[in-house]
Amino acid sequence: MSMMVKEPAIKSHWEAHPVGQDVFGCLYEDFAEDYAEFFDAYDRFRYSSEPHILQALDQFDWRGKKILEIGVGQGSDSEQLVRRGARWSGIDLTKESIKRVKKRFEIRNLPFDQLVQGSVLKLPFEDRNFDVVYSHGVLHHIPDIRRAQGEIRRVLKDNGRLIIMLYARNSLNYQFAIKFVRRIGLACIYFLPIPVWGIVAEHKKLARNAGLREYLKIENFIHKSTDGPNNPYSKVYDQKTIEEDFPDFKVMRTFKRWMHAPPLPVHGLPGESLLGWHLWAELAPRI
Repeated sequence: MSMMVKEPAIKSHWEAHPVGQDVFGCLYEDFAEDYAEFFDAYDRFRYSSEPHILQALDQFDWRGKKILEIGVGQGSDSEQLVRRGARWSGIDLTKESIKRVKKRFEIRNLPFDQLVQGSVLKLPFEDRNFDVVYSHGVLHHIPDIRRAQGEIRRVLKDNGRLIIMLYARNSLNYQFAIKFVRRIGLACIYFLPIPVWGIVAEHKKLARNAGLREYLKIENFIHKSTDGPNNPYSKVYDQKTIEEDFPDFKVMRTFKRWMHAPPLPVHGLPGESLLGWHLWAELAPRI
């Protein structure tokens, strides 16, 4: 499945569905008279629903470090890194994210080095240029991850660090909610004449087009069950998979956060260090 998905499909999906906006419930365009209000509202939503992100960022020292962020989204973490003292540069595959983050930095009067549209498969930066490369929730959407990690290694200093968040294989969300609850639920909805709408209706439509059995194969359903039913590609990770997909790096440490397994009401429950959905990893370049 992964090698069938090409970068233009990834780009098209995220241009049409800017990260976070589908769950946020408000459109950027609706705030044309006051984009500052949009960014304020989005950040409140993001960090109230996922407060662990700020806690995780505070585990690292960003002060004075030359940072490259891969996949800037709405710029929430970008702003947080700058406010924590980073010399920040960012790259995103989509024109829409670049436009939004430029507007955020303009409104907030935040300094930055570079902000460019481009691909992690061919980073437009010089060799050994950054102290830290940071990427939250992006690299698990890249099918050609071996090529991507090679480019990251090229632009990272020998004593630098790669700090990433990836979806966790050994999580309640993947091992129970995705593998069983959502697949069984969709199979029931598929055959029962009950009204559905929104994401569930889209899943049902796509399952009819592809055939239920094919749609529910876990190697296909994992893509559809993370970041919307039209998401072309996602992958889940554990430490072994990180080591396999990032051979130019050695794993220094990992930790998990965020009990998230919809439709199960597990938010705020203990156990995130064992069964959390977000797998954070700090990697060092191999020399």
